[in-house]
Amino acid sequence: MARMNRPAPVEVTHKSMRFLITHNPTNATLNKFIEVRADTFPFDDGAPPSNQIVDDWLNLVKVKFREEPGCCIAVHCVAGLGRAPVLVALALIEGGMKYEDAVQFIRQKRRGAFNSKQLLYLEKYRPKMRLRFKDSNSHKNNCCMQ
Repeated sequence: MARMNRPAPVEVTHKSMRFLITHNPTNATLNKFIEVRADTFPFDDGAPPSNQIVDDWLNLVKVKFREEPGCCIAVHCVAGLGRAPVLVALALIEGGMKYEDAVQFIRQKRRGAFNSKQLLYLEKYRPKMRLRFKDSNSHKNNCCMQ
């Protein structure tokens, strides 16, 4: 069976938000993550998330960063190129970044991120500025998996 060539995990940091975008972890790599959360946000591969998933995701991000400033949230999908980057982009946009800047910022670290459907979704997305945090320079080495 052929192995899928997967990009390495990348950290995306903006203000007080830290994310790790990665492909689906295996049992061999799972131990690299300090905390694993059962919360999942499933949506179709290549598609944008539903409004409910966006609300649930942003609520989780808000709570996690308020409870543990400086923590890192690991977000994964099968290849780490579509759904995971979209969720991180939504958080960056809600934190005040323009969608073009969020896309470019993520693509600099994660080449091949986003497809045309997802880019159109992010372009049309209207933030409600739900993720405004005080900037914290004290980064812990915590990471949770989504």
